[in-house]
Amino acid sequence: MADEFDLVVIGGGPGGYNCAIRAAQLGLTVACIDKRGTFGGTCLNVGCIPSKALLHASEVFEEAHHMGALGVKADKVSLDLPAMLGFKEKTVDELTKGIEFLFKKNKITGLKGTGKMLSATEVLFTSNEGEEKKLTAKNVVVATGSEVISLPGIEIDESRIVSSTGALSLEKVPGHLLVIGGGVIGLELGSVWRRLGAEVTVVEFLDHIGGEMDGEVSKTFLRALKKQGMKFKLSSKVTGVETSGKTLKVAVEPAKGGDAEEVEADVVLMCIGRKPFTAGVGLEDVGVMLDERGRIEVDGHYRTNVAGVYAIGDVIKGPMLAHKAEDESMAAAEIIAGKAGHVNYDVIPSVVYTNPEVAFVGMTEEQVKAAGIDYKVGKFPFTANAKAKVGGMTDGFAKIIADAKTDRVLGVHIVGPDAGNMIGEAAVAMEFGAAAEDIALTCHAHPTLSEAIRQAALGVDNRIMQM
Repeated sequence: MADEFDLVVIGGGPGGYNCAIRAAQLGLTVACIDKRGTFGGTCLNVGCIPSKALLHASEVFEEAHHMGALGVKADKVSLDLPAMLGFKEKTVDELTKGIEFLFKKNKITGLKGTGKMLSATEVLFTSNEGEEKKLTAKNVVVATGSEVISLPGIEIDESRIVSSTGALSLEKVPGHLLVIGGGVIGLELGSVWRRLGAEVTVVEFLDHIGGEMDGEVSKTFLRALKKQGMKFKLSSKVTGVETSGKTLKVAVEPAKGGDAEEVEADVVLMCIGRKPFTAGVGLEDVGVMLDERGRIEVDGHYRTNVAGVYAIGDVIKGPMLAHKAEDESMAAAEIIAGKAGHVNYDVIPSVVYTNPEVAFVGMTEEQVKAAGIDYKVGKFPFTANAKAKVGGMTDGFAKIIADAKTDRVLGVHIVGPDAGNMIGEAAVAMEFGAAAEDIALTCHAHPTLSEAIRQAALGVDNRIMQM
C-alpha cells in the first residue's frame, strides 16, 4: 500500500525543509524528499553556510597579520588549510543534523532520494539505494532549487575549472584564481582565496560588479576590493579555457568584441549564475507549465496550473535567495493549510558577505529614477562613525532613499562593516511603511555601527549631526 500524506515536498533545501516544518506545525502529515545524503539543499551543504564559514575563517587569518597597530603581536601566523576546511565541514555537519532533529520533532517523514510526480496526487520515491515506493499526497510542493550555469565549451571538472562547490574544497591555495562573473558568489569566494594568498582576477561582462546593486554602492565596493588586491577586467568575457598545459590558458576579450588576450591561471571559478533545477521531477508528464527561462509558472498563491501542485524558491521567478525561499515556504504551507500566507517581495534584503559587506533592501537610486519618482537621499560614511573607527572598519557608507513627497523609505543600501546584520533594521522599518523621519527619531545606542543608518535618515532632511 502506498504511503499517504497531506503534503509531499520535493526538495529539502531552505524552501523545502521549512515548508515541511511549517506544514507539520499546522497539523498536516508531511514527507520531504531530497536527493542528497543530508537535508539543507545547496545553501547548507555547498553554498551559503560553508562559504560563510570560510569567509569568517579567512577573515580571522588575515586580521591576525594586521594586529600590530592594535598593540597585539601575533608572530609566525600560518595557514593550516586542512584544519580550516575541517572547521567548515564540522559546521555543515552540525547544521544538517539539526534539520534531521527538527524533522523528528515535528513528525516529518524525511526521505533521501528522488521524487518524480506520476500525477498531481502520486509521487514515485526512489531511494539513494535504488528502492522504490509510491507516495500519495493531497498536495505536492516542488522546491528543487537551482544548479550552476556554465559557459558553452567550458567543462566544469571541480578540480581546475570549478563551480562554487569545488571552490569550497580546493586542496591548496591556487597561485592565480580567475573568477568568471562579478556577482555575489564570485566575489565572496574570490575574497576567501585572496585572503589566503591567491592572486585573484575577476572577469565581468558588465561594466560594474554586483549585478543590480545601487550604482554608487557598486563603485565604492569595487574600490574597496581593488585596494585589497583583487584585480578586475570589466566589460570583458571569457571565450575559452585551454586545459592541456600545467596552467590554464583563459581567452578574455572585450564584451562587445575585439582582440582576445590570454590570461594564465591555476584555477578558474565559474560563477555566471544559476538556473532552476527541474529535471526528473515529472513536471512535463503532469502538465505543469514552465516559462521561457525554465521556471515553474505559479500564481500569487504558489499554485501551478495543475490543481494541488505548488512551487517555491529558485524554481519560480524572483531572486535566488535562501531567505526568499524560506518566506515562500511558510506562505505556501499556510495557504495549503487554509490560512492566508503572504510574502512582501518589495522588502527582501540581499547581502554580499565580503569585507566590507554589502547589503540592500528595496529600490536602488537607478530604479527610483527609472520609475519617475521624486526622491531624496541621505548618506553617512563609516569614516565618521565612532564604532567603525575604533574597529578599523571605515570603508563605505549607509544610504537611504526616500520619497520626496511622503518621506516613505524606498530603499536602504549599506556598504561597510556588518552590513548584513544592520540591513534587518531597514527591512523592519520598510515592512511597517516607515518614513525616513521615523528612523531619524528612533534612539540608537552609542557607539554602534547602526548609528550610521540613523544619521543617513537624518541626512534625508539635511540634518546630519555627526559630520
